[in-house]
Amino acid sequence: MTLDSPHLGDNVNDARATASDHPEVTTADLRRAAWGASAGSALEYYDFALYSLAAALVFGPLFFPSDNPSTGLILSFATYFIGFAVRPLGGIFFGRLGDRMGRKFVLLATIILMGVASTGIGLLPTYHGSEGDWYSGGAGMLAPILLIALRICQGLGAGAEMAGASILMTEYAPKNRRGFFASLPFLGVQVGTVVAALVYFVVYFGHGQITDTWFWRIPFLASVVILGVAMYLRVNLKESPTFRKIEAKHQIDDRPLQHLLENSRPSLLRGIGLRLAENGSSSMYQALAVAYVTSAAVGVTGPIGALSLVFAAALGAIVVPIAGKLTDRYGRVRTYRAFAYFQLVSAFPIWWALSKGSVVLTIVVISLGLGIGTWGMFGAQSAFLSELFGSRQRYLGVSVAREVSAVLSGGLAPLIGAWIIAMVVASDGGAGVPGAGLGAWVFIAGYLCILTLITIGTTYITPDPIDRDLDDPRDALTATKV
Repeated sequence: MTLDSPHLGDNVNDARATASDHPEVTTADLRRAAWGASAGSALEYYDFALYSLAAALVFGPLFFPSDNPSTGLILSFATYFIGFAVRPLGGIFFGRLGDRMGRKFVLLATIILMGVASTGIGLLPTYHGSEGDWYSGGAGMLAPILLIALRICQGLGAGAEMAGASILMTEYAPKNRRGFFASLPFLGVQVGTVVAALVYFVVYFGHGQITDTWFWRIPFLASVVILGVAMYLRVNLKESPTFRKIEAKHQIDDRPLQHLLENSRPSLLRGIGLRLAENGSSSMYQALAVAYVTSAAVGVTGPIGALSLVFAAALGAIVVPIAGKLTDRYGRVRTYRAFAYFQLVSAFPIWWALSKGSVVLTIVVISLGLGIGTWGMFGAQSAFLSELFGSRQRYLGVSVAREVSAVLSGGLAPLIGAWIIAMVVASDGGAGVPGAGLGAWVFIAGYLCILTLITIGTTYITPDPIDRDLDDPRDALTATKV
């Protein structure tokens, strides 16, 4: 796919026509930045989708065996949460480097860390031992410890990856096209999700009892291929125009974290609030929904999670650039709010449909929830968050806002959801009772609505930062008051 692809609704001539906004950025630079940013996003969300599917389907019996399946599921999702819990630390560490050493340096570092960690998961021994283990007889407690260690590495790298990709494209893009061009790296999300789902579908379809074979390792080992492509593209990137100007003027902030906490707390709180609905729903539909529909209560069998993600990502690939273009035309706030309202009104119908145990209905509603609600906000978000922060602490600000929200919503959502399912199962008489846990959908949908209402409320107290000067060291909130 190229920048002048009809699918993206833009062309190279449009980039040339607005070159006066960014005279130092050529069409080739813009294209190279889009490909480099998108490749890294593809790896991050390949890892994200892969881990969410594995947490829902295979990590429980492989690394956390238990007589109670609900216990294994909760422990499996606990490791999923750990990856989110450390993301703010990665955001702070790499965000500081991004504001002091440049966007390109950090984008290379994070992609290497994530790619090596994901590949390493495919080499891990399991608790009791399985086909393909290098440690015969199983590794016992060492197995989950190693899984957690690699999950932490994944989280640290992911803590600044998407922030860097979105900032890079926002700072590269012509002013009147920022929303569209900044959304392009998020197409990498769809690519990574589709690849992960397809790989998992092929592996799962080839052997129904995937935990009894070494096949579950293949998707993780395949991370090394995406890593190689992403590194090649990013090595050839130029630094962003905004950072080059800061560096040339000797205006690099030597204490970005201190100044961010002193001057940008209102922007941080708004960034966190904006992401609660998007990040929470992403985890709930990609991980929790799969676990729910494949539970004994609902009883859907087969690679339903992988199939759902393929269709959802295909829809998202259409919605993401459209959402970016809509923010250029109607503003960041109005567009973001519209997708959040869609998620709010669809939450209960979608989760009710998931409780019906229909394969076709499950695929349709997960595709709608993810493809329109979640990824609509995602596509509208890239330029929006980047424009909220001033030039000297932008990388750190966006990273912290993104990753704190990832802990509060994305990481906790499936863990809380798994706990809700376990509680409903227990109240229905236990795991052996037919239909036990089926009614959990009501409480899960209610939880999603709470997250979405917080996001909608945040849009009403956030000024629209569209068309602001990205070289301005002030946050959008401060600049608006002047």
